[in-house]
Amino acid sequence: MPAATCCPSCKGDLVEIGHDESQRLDVVPAQYRVIVTRRPKLACRACHGVVLQHAAPERLIRGGLPTERLVAHVIDAKYHWHLPLYRQAQMLATHGIAIDRSTLAFWVGYAAQELKPLWHRLRELLLASAKLCVDETPTPVLDPGRGRTKTGYFWALSRDDRALGRA
Repeated sequence: MPAATCCPSCKGDLVEIGHDESQRLDVVPAQYRVIVTRRPKLACRACHGVVLQHAAPERLIRGGLPTERLVAHVIDAKYHWHLPLYRQAQMLATHGIAIDRSTLAFWVGYAAQELKPLWHRLRELLLASAKLCVDETPTPVLDPGRGRTKTGYFWALSRDDRALGRA
């Protein structure tokens, strides 16, 4: 709004008759933070050896460093955005976070084990279908230690439970 609120000619009050609007796109870079959980220990002054403390909150990886959100981020970057773990380790290093590729691989493997019951249920539902469509797509995959790639496969499955003859 202009600094002056009165007409420069007659000194009367100015009223709004419209406005102009513009938009700009901005980015907030990824933020990594350390979450500190403080669990005080309480002791009785009168009783020897009585110490109480709340249980530690559950973690995806018992005693592990990552939060569930960080593990999900690594998995999303690997499988959705096709960012290899070595490149993710390099990206973390630019933020001053030294995490080895093998550690990231452990997190991905651990999360896969946690998701295994979901995989079993999806498989059960797919195989129970009368009509199942499968697509097999070959793709080059890094073969660590050999300095080349090997052929890997993506399989996509879908089912069609519509009655025959319907579009």
